[in-house]
Amino acid sequence: MELVPNGCDLEIFKPGNREDLQLEGVLPTDTVAVFTGAHGIANGLEAVLDMALELNQRGRNDIKIAFIGNGRVKPDLVKRADKDGLGNCLFFDPVPKTVLNKIVSSADIGLMVLKNVPAFYYGTSPNKFFDYIASGLPVVNNYPGWLSDMIGENKCGVVVPPDNASAFADALIYLADHPEERHTMGDNSRILAEKQFSREQLADRFVESLEKVEAY
Repeated sequence: MELVPNGCDLEIFKPGNREDLQLEGVLPTDTVAVFTGAHGIANGLEAVLDMALELNQRGRNDIKIAFIGNGRVKPDLVKRADKDGLGNCLFFDPVPKTVLNKIVSSADIGLMVLKNVPAFYYGTSPNKFFDYIASGLPVVNNYPGWLSDMIGENKCGVVVPPDNASAFADALIYLADHPEERHTMGDNSRILAEKQFSREQLADRFVESLEKVEAY
């Protein structure tokens, strides 16, 4: 059996410059972590708000979390963020991919977040992860599985235990306070994207797999 995962669009998503980031509520001195895509039950984004509250309590208002997308739980997330005074959480409407790539590539950190469900550990292949690494972002991942293994093996981000707001906040603070290491992790992300997840290479693998089946 041949497994062909999702891949990276290396021409659309490329590393950019932080100074090019234009998001309302973001200061030039802020460190910006982005979450893109569906805001659904399975994404477990309450964990991000828990982490944002921890950052607030530690006085780290220089770290902003940008949520870009839509979904069933987004109104509840916005309501809770307002109730808890989470000015570090910024919510934006979905944007076309040609706009999204500019935002992602100019951010500092990509957030790979899912609800802590064992079936997700090795059973998902999220598009956002591939967009993040193609954009040269270090990835903070909050659940076990093949993505966390890959992040650790390739030194392209930080893995935190699920349902642990303190450790999640620690990871963002560490990356905010260590820009050189953050940039090295981002470089490693792009290397991983080019080396293993180029869509052209994956398409070739897919065709080869079909040819093997036909030959058999």
